[in-house]
Amino acid sequence: MPEDRLAELVSPTLEAMGYELVRVVTTGGTRPTVQIMAERADGQAMAIEDCEAISRALGAVLDVADPLPGAWALEVSSPGIDRPLTRIKDWNRFAGHLARVELAEPVQGRRRMNGIVLGADDTAARLRLEDGTEAVLALGAIRRARLVLTEALIKATAPQKQSN
Repeated sequence: MPEDRLAELVSPTLEAMGYELVRVVTTGGTRPTVQIMAERADGQAMAIEDCEAISRALGAVLDVADPLPGAWALEVSSPGIDRPLTRIKDWNRFAGHLARVELAEPVQGRRRMNGIVLGADDTAARLRLEDGTEAVLALGAIRRARLVLTEALIKATAPQKQSN
């Protein structure tokens, strides 16, 4: 089943629970695994209890919808610090951080590139490459994009300490 259809099935439940869908991927052949990546809508860090609650709720939704023939497994996770960039809001939220991008077709003669995220709009994401040039990447041409773990990313995503 296409990931878009699975996303349509699970998104309303996730949103009602206070989460946002980051990505849905189906892997495997004879017994596929449906991988759901979600994050809290309030911006707080995900805990194992969040993943457990999502797994129970979405397991029930998918059991009723029966979107895949035969047996399948459900895997729920948070995006993590070196998260994939799957939505326009991810590209804009993490502007200024290093990302690694793999493209379906070459752009500027390259299928893979690293660069500083400059943001995205409805049609394209932008990266500043190591040579200082800017790459404009059609969103539909991006096969995979993920943040690269750096000290700056760790510092930017660390939970803020409360002061008394």
